[in-house]
Amino acid sequence: MRALTTSSPARFAVLVFAALILLFTALLSLPAAAASGERTPLADALFTAVSTICVTGLSTVDMGTYWSPFGQVIIYIGVNVGALGVLTLASILGLIISKRLGLRAKLIAAGDTNPMRAHGGPVNEGQTVRLGEVGLLLRTVALSTLIIEAGLAILMYPSILIAGVDPLVALWEAPYYAAMSFTNTGFTPNAGGLEPFATDYFFLTVMMTGVFLGSIGFPVILALWRSQWHIRRWSLHVKLTLITTTLLFFLGAAAFLTLEYDNPLTFGSMNAWDTVFQSFFLSAMTRSGGFSVVDVGDLNGSSLVVGSMLMFVGGGSASTAGGIKVTTLAVLALAVWSEAKGRQSVQAFGRRIPSDVQRVALSVVAWGATIVALSTIVITHLTRAHVEDVLFDVISGFATVGLSTGLTAQLPDPAIYVMAGTMFMGRVGTVTLAAAVAATSRSQLYSLPVERPIVG
Repeated sequence: MRALTTSSPARFAVLVFAALILLFTALLSLPAAAASGERTPLADALFTAVSTICVTGLSTVDMGTYWSPFGQVIIYIGVNVGALGVLTLASILGLIISKRLGLRAKLIAAGDTNPMRAHGGPVNEGQTVRLGEVGLLLRTVALSTLIIEAGLAILMYPSILIAGVDPLVALWEAPYYAAMSFTNTGFTPNAGGLEPFATDYFFLTVMMTGVFLGSIGFPVILALWRSQWHIRRWSLHVKLTLITTTLLFFLGAAAFLTLEYDNPLTFGSMNAWDTVFQSFFLSAMTRSGGFSVVDVGDLNGSSLVVGSMLMFVGGGSASTAGGIKVTTLAVLALAVWSEAKGRQSVQAFGRRIPSDVQRVALSVVAWGATIVALSTIVITHLTRAHVEDVLFDVISGFATVGLSTGLTAQLPDPAIYVMAGTMFMGRVGTVTLAAAVAATSRSQLYSLPVERPIVG
């Protein structure tokens, strides 16, 4: 085990994540976890465990009625454990075992949480930068999770009472909704989902706030806590994350408003204020939140395409959100813009982005697109379903969003396993997964002759 953690921290973290999934699969398979008192089928237990640990939100059963209180508690614990992140989680386990955060654990944590990271897997001294601050970052992860979820629960509790929920039951549903918001999971503890809160704008706004805080990433939360509104002190990572997140939020809302305002099954039956608000809510949730007031299956095909694009991008790095990450999109967009302007280097806010970061960004998109394409092909073949529905649910699974056209609940067992694998690869992260599978990196002490192929 020691040799494994030393040679490949990323691979060790993947094994930790896989072990957690197996543990929660066993727990959810217990008869006591189901409301019926019967043992849950392996496919459903495994899928729910993956969706829980990967904070996805997709399910093959009704989450509000299928699980017993014991099962719901298991799921609640699972999403908070999964929200810590693959490598951060491995670091905390190492801290518990060794009673101190050693260099190896710091390298593991820095590999996932440091915005200056250039490669997946083991990171060198130049990439870890402020290695001594990793312990502080881990404390920030734990404290911010606790404080934010507690604050969200307190704000949500009155709305849950107004919806007619028993006060004692509301004491459970408030922290449950808070956890599902901050972790960007999207599970609901009641059978009707968000139906009781469809017109409660305060509750939905609090939920959007929780999703936003969970999706920007712990390094950004730490930077904002330290620098607050001193924008000049913000790192390039913080600036790119916040700007891209805000831009996609408004562009997504505008797209859904334009495409759905006359759809009688979604926004067409609402007044102007409801339509605008629900457009912003849907835009926020397609980024990784996973909650929905309208039935996703009733959206126009054009809206499903927009939703798929937003889901594929996801949230910020080292966050509870999935996808290829907003900084990846920002780096590629800046690279395209620099190429169009004829610049020799990619620049933003007075900083130059090195070429190795650009290559990693391109690799993340390529790996992500490949995983989504292969999963879509396989599941379409197994189910014979419409490819647009399959593609939407596959991207939702890969980006750990949790929205569904209704297809996931009808998947046969072989397709369930494929979707579970897609969620696992999406949550672990394409770069981390590639580093875990690849052999130890080799240094090349020579350079080959240059030859330029024709591109485009």
